[in-house]
Amino acid sequence: MQASLVDIDFEEPPFSLLGERLRQRLAEGVDLHYFEALAQPLVPGAVGESVYIIHKGEVAELAADSALPDAAKLDKAQREGLDAWVSLRIGHYTAGDLFGALTLLNGHCRTRFVCEQETLCYQLPAQLFFSLCDECPAFGEYFQHSLSDKARLLAAQRDTRQGASRDQAGFMLARVMDCMRPPLKLAASASIEQGVKAMQAAGADSLIITVEGRQGVVTRTDLLNALVIQGLAPSHPLASLGSFALVAVTAEEYLLQALVQMTRHRVARVVVKERLLPAAAVVGVIELTDVLGFFSNRSQLVSLEIERASDMAALEQASARLPEMVRALAMQGVHMRHAMGLLSALNGRLIERTFAMLVEEEHRASSCLMLMGSEGRGEQILKTDQDNGLIIADGHQWPDNEDTLQHFSDALAGLGYPPCPGNIMVSNPEWVATESRWRGKIARWCAGRDGEALMNLAIVFDARASGGNEALVDSLRGHLVRHATRDELLLSHFARPALHFSTPLTLFGSLRSPRHGIDIKKGGIFPIVHGVRTMALERGVMATGTFARLEALVSDGRIEASDSADLAEALSLFADLRLRQQLRHLDEAEHGTGGTRDSRNDGQDTTAAAREAGSRNLIITQSLSSLERDLLRDALSRVKDFKQRLSHRYHLEY
Repeated sequence: MQASLVDIDFEEPPFSLLGERLRQRLAEGVDLHYFEALAQPLVPGAVGESVYIIHKGEVAELAADSALPDAAKLDKAQREGLDAWVSLRIGHYTAGDLFGALTLLNGHCRTRFVCEQETLCYQLPAQLFFSLCDECPAFGEYFQHSLSDKARLLAAQRDTRQGASRDQAGFMLARVMDCMRPPLKLAASASIEQGVKAMQAAGADSLIITVEGRQGVVTRTDLLNALVIQGLAPSHPLASLGSFALVAVTAEEYLLQALVQMTRHRVARVVVKERLLPAAAVVGVIELTDVLGFFSNRSQLVSLEIERASDMAALEQASARLPEMVRALAMQGVHMRHAMGLLSALNGRLIERTFAMLVEEEHRASSCLMLMGSEGRGEQILKTDQDNGLIIADGHQWPDNEDTLQHFSDALAGLGYPPCPGNIMVSNPEWVATESRWRGKIARWCAGRDGEALMNLAIVFDARASGGNEALVDSLRGHLVRHATRDELLLSHFARPALHFSTPLTLFGSLRSPRHGIDIKKGGIFPIVHGVRTMALERGVMATGTFARLEALVSDGRIEASDSADLAEALSLFADLRLRQQLRHLDEAEHGTGGTRDSRNDGQDTTAAAREAGSRNLIITQSLSSLERDLLRDALSRVKDFKQRLSHRYHLEY
């Protein structure tokens, strides 16, 4: 067949792994082959002779012993619309997909392939297939890739498709090492005068000192305050001026992570260490001005706008730019974990600034705002419902707090954070209490073990501080852990919701593909988040984010590193697919457009399905690429395995 007549998407893996010469050989070496509905291109035990690339039509992969309907008793319409075995599919292949490669690699076919309708395929001979595998090992290895490997392929594929716009935005993937400056180090016994001269000579805004084995930072502002406000002599030593609570990153981390840390800890610089250990050497310094020099256009200045805002109107203006930033991060291929971290830090800072503007200092010093839900875990992308509570220090008097906190909730709504449907907000007095009352609530919830009590425990365990006395939240969560860690019955009840929703896979492991989409939060995200949350509670892990909890559980020996990596990759994939679906829906809403026609859906109009996908958690599997569907299927199988392990560990089968 002439290469010019072959309609194969060479930008899709595994074909994208082939060089131009091998793509040309493939195109010249395939033939078109027609299969009637119910034809079986491959049957159990057969020795493969070809790999098939579907041009048009649909093929089901079934278990070897699957019973098939009698083709002689079906008319043409029935054969072409056949869905009698949908629930028995192991795999489902449509235009652009290939099948038969594993048959060649394994030596024989272990399953049955059946055409669900009239199907036209490109037939790639076995000899040519093996030749391509020999000349391009990555092509052959693709068929046995792990979930992480395929996720990297998907990222690379998206990078290629972004083209020039991706290259122009390469700074989004800059590493700390690309931006850090060498540290200026002086002896702690050096004088203020010597420090000023050293900074001036080096063009630096800070220097590093070491006092009794502890490394600290002295800034230009520290020196100015020492001389002008404290009235210290220029000969005064630097040792007493250092700040030793250093915020650190490593040189290999994304520069975005440095910005996340600065935003979250409200500092203008972070130090760069060889390793994130207290005694590790400082090898560099990153200043906020350095980071903003990289993120110097469009939405990357949101962080600076939030910090400079002097009133609610300015905060609203900064908040309105967050969706633009979300789109930029998605378009530029930033890994979902890093995007979550940055956006969560910015959302948290917006809320914290709002709290500071509306609540008087005397009350902030004796209370703490808790952020909960996805915001508490640092896994928020687009703005979600308000989930917050307030702890008031025992003995502190705040008689008019209800009016103030209602005003705060209204202000958050104005920033784009809608009220929580479950009323889990500080405007609800049930979520505002003193330390003692909160401890009493936790004790009652642990003893009650009903659905609402368990949900409330999960909510508080995910809480993180955002404004006020952060020690209050740490103390409350520690109280919860002490109540729950050794209570096996409570942990069993607590874990059970992870199994409430079925995994959207068929009995034989293929994707369920309802036209309205699959709920990825119920089927994929929630089981991972809540299962990991349960394990963290059992082991007393105080991290709030799912990724950080997984890392802590690996260090604790509670979970294998490979399983942790798979769950983290699966969670990132689910979040990425959900975000892209949400952004498409937002674009359609903004531009007044409906759905599109999808070639993978055989030309059928998917407008109705796309509209139903307005629900933030629905993924239309028919709109995904072949690789995305493959990844989704693999990721959901990891979820299914994880749920089985949870069931065994917490005795949920009884």
